[in-house]
Amino acid sequence: MVVKVYVTYNEVHKLCQDAATKILEDFKPQLMIAIGGGGYVPARILRSFLKQPGSPNIPMQGIGLSLYEQLPPSLGADADTQVEEPGTKVTRTQWLDFTSLGEIENLVGKRILIVDEVDDTRTTLEYAIKELEKDVEAASQKLGYKGEKTVFSIFVLHNKNKEKKGQLPDDMVKNNRYLAARTVDDVWICYPWEATNIDEHDELATKQPS
Repeated sequence: MVVKVYVTYNEVHKLCQDAATKILEDFKPQLMIAIGGGGYVPARILRSFLKQPGSPNIPMQGIGLSLYEQLPPSLGADADTQVEEPGTKVTRTQWLDFTSLGEIENLVGKRILIVDEVDDTRTTLEYAIKELEKDVEAASQKLGYKGEKTVFSIFVLHNKNKEKKGQLPDDMVKNNRYLAARTVDDVWICYPWEATNIDEHDELATKQPS
């Protein structure tokens, strides 16, 4: 039986607030890239906590990557018992918007924070890092850039305590540039932005074991 855990907007807000200090001290991001759709809301909340007095908001970009797929409903299944499962291939549905970011060269030499809601199999995070690193390397070679290295960090709301299929770069792991607000069991996490009935979602959240 699939165990579902319901997370509320208030909980997401507080997870971002609690993580902000460490992100500011350790990562010092100059650009945020949210992985859609689940990374958009935490990234926007987090940006409010990362803003420093007298400084502009940290620019935000979004990339769309899809790994999950809906399982065919079993006979007599209702909405509460239907779940999604990780697929086998990452699909790119959206990439960086250079009309607002400017040229790809604007990524070079920056401290970039990638935000997603959950680290499940790690496949999506691995794909995002590899593709962004390719973009940066191509831009660096084009510019003949020899300055500060582009540094990627990751923030997720939840890390599932399970064997991962994807891998993060060794230097990211060694230098602690990965932060999960919470590490949880391998359960199905229901986020509020996925709910079609937010009142029912919040009620289920209040009834679940603490």
